[in-house]
Amino acid sequence: MAPLIDAHTHLDACGASDADGVRAIVDRAAAVGVGAVVTIADDLDSAAHPRVVAVGETGIDMYWPGRLDGCARPEVQREAFAWHIDLAKRIGKPLMIHNRDADQEVLDVLRAEGAPETVIFHCFSSDAAMARECVAGGWLVSLSGTVSFRNARALREAVPLIPLEQLLVETDAPFLTPHPYRGAANEPYCLPYTVRALAELVNRDPGELAEITTSNARRAYRLGPTPG
Repeated sequence: MAPLIDAHTHLDACGASDADGVRAIVDRAAAVGVGAVVTIADDLDSAAHPRVVAVGETGIDMYWPGRLDGCARPEVQREAFAWHIDLAKRIGKPLMIHNRDADQEVLDVLRAEGAPETVIFHCFSSDAAMARECVAGGWLVSLSGTVSFRNARALREAVPLIPLEQLLVETDAPFLTPHPYRGAANEPYCLPYTVRALAELVNRDPGELAEITTSNARRAYRLGPTPG
């Protein structure tokens, strides 16, 4: 495969507590062809780093309200989401969306606020109807190891509806490890398994899909060439 880009991962949650930890994870990824990763900042110091390439992850999660404290209330989430949409537009960065069981809520806020130029639906897990909305909006759809789960029927049926130029691939590590290692801790080095599963769903060669998704990620995040 061409060098891959993991479009969304969590190096801190993978155990990278310092530069050596980051290097170890990135080296394991590089050994299987993952040339770059986009990690989510976990604190304000990291979010202010000059290498920040997107705003997020942000969005709406209707799975957790009622299970956490007041910050998870839908109205609080909507307010924060709208603020992040405005921020992404003001600074000219892509908007990285977290959407869990909240298709209509996310769409309502995007339409009310006006979507930024580049929108990425990270870890897309919705159905064909939402896939069509993303296609119509020109938004990028980032797919994780869930595309390899045989019981993710609605997602697997939705994937072929998405044009290749709107696809990204990610691990969302340490979560959602792809088959055949589902249930184990995930890391960016597992990304090729997701690419192979995705290639089967869209009837494309994995190498071709690697080139396309890498090109899409470089364009979306305004990255330089990935080391070969």
